[in-house]
Amino acid sequence: MTTQRRVAADARDEAEVACGELAAVLKEAGIVLPSLAVDPVTFGYEPSRNLVELGRCNVETTRKLIAVLQRAVR
Repeated sequence: MTTQRRVAADARDEAEVACGELAAVLKEAGIVLPSLAVDPVTFGYEPSRNLVELGRCNVETTRKLIAVLQRAVR
């Protein structure tokens, strides 16, 4: 494997781990983002952008997320 491919694979792995950690902490707060995932398209860029897609959620979930974030910033 080339160095460039190894760097891209490591970045993808890092994005997957971060996505999983976010899903876990949101679940602890009673929040599920159904579309939460690593965006595979962003790995095709040079250099890769390693984006996590937060996706869409309903208004109830949005309100829960707002409440958790408001408590966190206080």
